[in-house]
Amino acid sequence: MNKIPAIVTQIKTQPVKEVNYGFQKSISYSQLSMYSSCPHKWALQYRDGHKYSESSIYLTFGTSLHETLQHYITTIYEITGAEADRINLEEYFQDCFSKNYLKDYKSNKNIHFSDPVQMNEFYEDGIEILKFIKKKRNVLFGKNGWFLVGCEVPIVLTPLKPFSSVLYKGYLDVVLYNEPTKTFKIIDVKTSGRGWGDKEKKDELKQFQLILYKYFFSIQFGIPIDNIKIEFLIVKRKVWEKSEYPISRIQEFRPASGKVKVNKAVKLLNKFIEDVFNIDGTYKDTKYEPNPSKWGCTYCSFNQTPLCDKGII
Repeated sequence: MNKIPAIVTQIKTQPVKEVNYGFQKSISYSQLSMYSSCPHKWALQYRDGHKYSESSIYLTFGTSLHETLQHYITTIYEITGAEADRINLEEYFQDCFSKNYLKDYKSNKNIHFSDPVQMNEFYEDGIEILKFIKKKRNVLFGKNGWFLVGCEVPIVLTPLKPFSSVLYKGYLDVVLYNEPTKTFKIIDVKTSGRGWGDKEKKDELKQFQLILYKYFFSIQFGIPIDNIKIEFLIVKRKVWEKSEYPISRIQEFRPASGKVKVNKAVKLLNKFIEDVFNIDGTYKDTKYEPNPSKWGCTYCSFNQTPLCDKGII
């Protein structure tokens, strides 16, 4: 096994700042995304504490596939690819799927949000994805010059200095380091029905998740930002089986992440912080109006409730 580069060891062993929830607030990309889509929903959930279960078969499936893939990738880089291929991924995924469904079922007040037929369909989809990734292991996760920095690599730091009690917190799905080029690659795994089309690829708010991760990874670990690449790895549950040509279960999408895009993402995040927080980290007592949209309101648990009657029916 090749010697692990010093920079990889440094990142692996560098202590991560802890969030003291007694006087600090943590924010995430999920909050930024929600606030940008509907400030009223953000205020209800995060400021006012109206929690509700977001349990769904899609979230359970996504979590389970993430855990299985991360186990597989870790074995590839920290042991061998051959050892990774000996893992019974079907069994590992099934265990994750069952465990996560039970956990999400309990958080959903012991109410089922799926049924055996649907669960079996999602399970079979996951197995097909894993088979494809295993077949393309050397292409997707080659080891020539590459080292695993980690899976679920934590990012915790202060994004806007005057707001010292507000911390940005996130976890990077997979981070790899290429020793010959001295570059890092941050990979975010996304599960999708049939992949991303032009609409999803052009959605800047989606792109900002990885762009902000790149920016904060650079700051937290002292890495030149130009040495960090980002990539969405989109896994498809469904493919067109009647196609004349083989259709990949995987999409690799690398959004532009130069200085202009980074500045745009940081500016949006800073505006969010200034809009909702006082300098001492307490929430502003501001009335945030709903931003009705067909997509947002359809899947919003607050829609047409005493907390929000402004949404689209």
